[in-house]
Amino acid sequence: MFQKIMKALVPGYGERDEPAVREKSGRVAGAVGIATNLLLFAIKLLAGFLSGSVAVMADAVNNLTDSGSSIVMLVGFKLAGKPADEKHPFGHARIEYLSGVIVSFIVLFLGLQLGMTSVQKILAPQPADFSALALGILGVSVLIKLWQCFFYRSVGRTIHSDTVFATSSDSRNDAIATTVVLLGALITRATSVNLDGVLGLAVAVFIVVSGVKLIMETGDPLLGVAPDAELVKKIYEKILSYEGIFGIHDLTVHNYGEGKCFASVHCEVPAERDILISHDIIDNIERDFETELGIHLVIHLDPVVTEDERTNKLREQVRSLLRAVVPGASMHDFRVVWGVTHSNIVFDVAVPFSLQESDQQLKARIDQAVRSLDPSYRTVLIIDRESTVNELES
Repeated sequence: MFQKIMKALVPGYGERDEPAVREKSGRVAGAVGIATNLLLFAIKLLAGFLSGSVAVMADAVNNLTDSGSSIVMLVGFKLAGKPADEKHPFGHARIEYLSGVIVSFIVLFLGLQLGMTSVQKILAPQPADFSALALGILGVSVLIKLWQCFFYRSVGRTIHSDTVFATSSDSRNDAIATTVVLLGALITRATSVNLDGVLGLAVAVFIVVSGVKLIMETGDPLLGVAPDAELVKKIYEKILSYEGIFGIHDLTVHNYGEGKCFASVHCEVPAERDILISHDIIDNIERDFETELGIHLVIHLDPVVTEDERTNKLREQVRSLLRAVVPGASMHDFRVVWGVTHSNIVFDVAVPFSLQESDQQLKARIDQAVRSLDPSYRTVLIIDRESTVNELES
């Protein structure tokens, strides 16, 4: 049902992965939210006047504020679609993330506001007279809010938008809040026991907790989060499929909004090969990533000596030692400066952030292990902390 509605309003919805289609989908979702929330505000305000319930009145104002959230979402998608300019060379797509954070703060604010109102009602209960019409209006409001929740969830899943998902959570919270108000009204009508304040406070706590979680989730992309493990694996596998690339490390991925992905990586190539040939391979990889995956990839060449049997043998020995000493670590940029009295073994070690040992402790343990091969070996180490050390990293 939701797909049909959106396809009727947005040509190409769910079929074409284009920024213009995605932007219009977000704006349409915002417009639908404004219209339905204004409708909810009107009918709940009527229910509040009929019953004299402060809780219902507060719920009506809540829906009026939700219209503001929908306006934030609509404007956010509009601004996010602006092209890059001199001040913002990567475009404006992250404005969508910012609008998601604003919606999340609105959810938190409403939860706190509902909590204060509920405490006041507990301390000073106010009588209310819930007519059948008022109860029916509240029931219809719950159904509309649930429709909103699933509508936003469907759109958010289709266009991959955290902002729309946050709005879906807000609608779910509103449905729960109105359900509790309705439940309290039914109890009051049947028993004359006024539980509005207690039930409202319980809902307020739930909404506040949801708001805090939403702020953390929608704020993460603005801070910069680790790339998805599946995406990292896909990038590694694709690069290694090209002939002449035998090692990868130091991958970083930056997301400037949906469809605005930038990445950089170091690729190890044979030092003996003509640099123009290696450069040509790198050019092909970068072009393929942009056309096939939509990723703006920049590759740094790391020439590695591959035809020195002595160095190659030591590389494998050190790699085996490293796996035993620091499970889950990986090694790259390995080279050896052979000398008469001692030899410098130079390499980088990638370890996860979760590893508790300090860099100095790790260096000491690895150095001791390498010296067990030959006391004349001296290690020159760099420890790289990574969110996930990919098993395909050399």
